[in-house]
Amino acid sequence: MQKKQKFPYLVGSKWTAQQKTWGWRHFQVVNRKNQGKFVFAEMVASCDPNVRFWINAKLLKNSSQWQAGWQTLQEMEKNEENSELDIENLIIHNF
Repeated sequence: MQKKQKFPYLVGSKWTAQQKTWGWRHFQVVNRKNQGKFVFAEMVASCDPNVRFWINAKLLKNSSQWQAGWQTLQEMEKNEENSELDIENLIIHNF
């Protein structure tokens, strides 16, 4: 039986960094590399193809650092507000 590939749709995917990374927020995955049990993604800034770096693809799942797709600052702020409301509701309901 063939082993299931981790991150099958990685190449071509678009990401928004929650904080500026190398001066930019919007990136696209242009390459992937498997090294042992790890999968790495080569990220390229959408506005500057000279800005590129490799990242462990698992880090892209951390929503406090990365969001799938390209998002505007307004969308990012709205998502942050919703996250804060979810935390407040969770705290209130646990008392």
